[in-house]
Amino acid sequence: MQMNEAMEQRRKPTVLEQAGGTKGLVYSALPVVAFVVANSLGGLRTAVVVAGLVAVAITVNRLLRRESVQPALGGLVGVVIAAGFTWYTGSAKDYFLLGIWASLAGAVVFVLSVLVKWPLAGVIWNGATGKGTAWRADRSSRRYFNVATLTLAAIFGARFVVQKYLYDNDEVGSLGAAKIVMGYPLLAVGLLVVAWAAKASDKRLRAAGLLPARKN
Repeated sequence: MQMNEAMEQRRKPTVLEQAGGTKGLVYSALPVVAFVVANSLGGLRTAVVVAGLVAVAITVNRLLRRESVQPALGGLVGVVIAAGFTWYTGSAKDYFLLGIWASLAGAVVFVLSVLVKWPLAGVIWNGATGKGTAWRADRSSRRYFNVATLTLAAIFGARFVVQKYLYDNDEVGSLGAAKIVMGYPLLAVGLLVVAWAAKASDKRLRAAGLLPARKN
C-alpha cells in the first residue's frame, strides 16, 4: 500500500491534466460558445450577460464540488474583462480583442527569452519542479528548452495571426471557433514539447552529476 502511495505521489501529471483536464477544456470553451450563440440569437447585450453568467456558474460549480477553482477564477476574470470591454465598445468582435493582443505579447516574450538565453520554458518548468537553474550549465539542455520555448512562441504567434485576420474581417463566429481550437488543444501540443525538453534535459544533467540520480 505504501509503495502504491509513493508511486502515486511521484507520478507526474499528464499533458491533459496540466492543461486543466477534460473538464478544463470544456469549461474554457463554454463561455465562448455561449457568447457566440447568444450574440447571434439575442444580440450583444444578451451575449455579454450570458457569457458572464456561464463563467460564474462554472466557478460556483467547481466550488460546490470542491475542485480547484484557480482555472475557473482565471477564466471568470478573463470573461468579465472581455465582456466589460465589449459592452463599452458596443462591438461583439471586441470580446476577443484582449486575447488576440495577449497572444502577440506572449509570442514576443517567448522569443525574447530565447534571445537573452533564458528560455521561458526552462525557467518555468525547472522553477515549478524545484530544480533551479542547473539546466543552464548544460548547453544541450538550453538548446532543448530553446526548442520548447520557440514552439510556444509559434503557437501564440499563430493564434494572433489567425484571430487578428478574423477580427479584421468581422468574423465573430469564426473567432469563437478559432479561440477554442487554438486554445487548450494547441497548448497541449506545446506542453508535449516542453515535457520532451525536460526529460532530455534531466537525462543530461543526471549524467553530468548536476541532478541527483533517480530513486527506484
